[in-house]
Amino acid sequence: MIICLETATNICSVALCDSAGVISMRESSDSKSHSSVLTLFIEEIFKEQGITARDLKAVAVSKGPGSYTGLRIGVSVAKGIAYAASIPLIAIETTLSMYWGISASLKDKEAIDKDTLFCPMLDARRMEVYYALYDTNGKTVKGISAEVIDANSFNTIPESKKIIFFGDGAAKCKEVTNRINSSFAEDYEISASHMHVPAYQAYKDSRYEDIAYFEPFYLKDFITTKPRKNILGKEMA
Repeated sequence: MIICLETATNICSVALCDSAGVISMRESSDSKSHSSVLTLFIEEIFKEQGITARDLKAVAVSKGPGSYTGLRIGVSVAKGIAYAASIPLIAIETTLSMYWGISASLKDKEAIDKDTLFCPMLDARRMEVYYALYDTNGKTVKGISAEVIDANSFNTIPESKKIIFFGDGAAKCKEVTNRINSSFAEDYEISASHMHVPAYQAYKDSRYEDIAYFEPFYLKDFITTKPRKNILGKEMA
């Protein structure tokens, strides 16, 4: 079994998986709860299944990009489990697990052929998003980048290729894009359960991270917000 942790967005999600699929899962959409509920969810699943961390084959964590704070919480907990239980640490690109989460469900809903592209998008403030492009087999067509979306952002991709946009950053794209042959999966929500396939593939290939030195994939520097008032409540210049 592999336990998967997803904390890259406002959703905090934990899924216990075996080679066949998801065994148990816990989720919360409270964006301020990651630090308080993540370990609680893990403990609940362990208790429910009658196991400990030493019964796991590995621990997998969403490596980013995504929320700076969320990623740090998820990676810190994953590293702690891996170190304490002497099991491998697996890191999965957030956009890749998103691809696996939507590709199967959409095959029954939309016309998907070999030219269809999947575009997972994560909100990155203002009109900027983190995104990547994958083909129907999960092969990377365009690597992860942080970009400001405008009307011409995807016009270099032939219109014969349908692009399916999804994730919490896709709404920004829908507002401005004028690209023909685009679709938006507005009901998609990220989940640790989507890490099942890539996590087991990484385990099979022994693609592990160094527990001591691994860091989340932030993609860009953390930017703090300058407070408008000081501690005395006065406006700052």
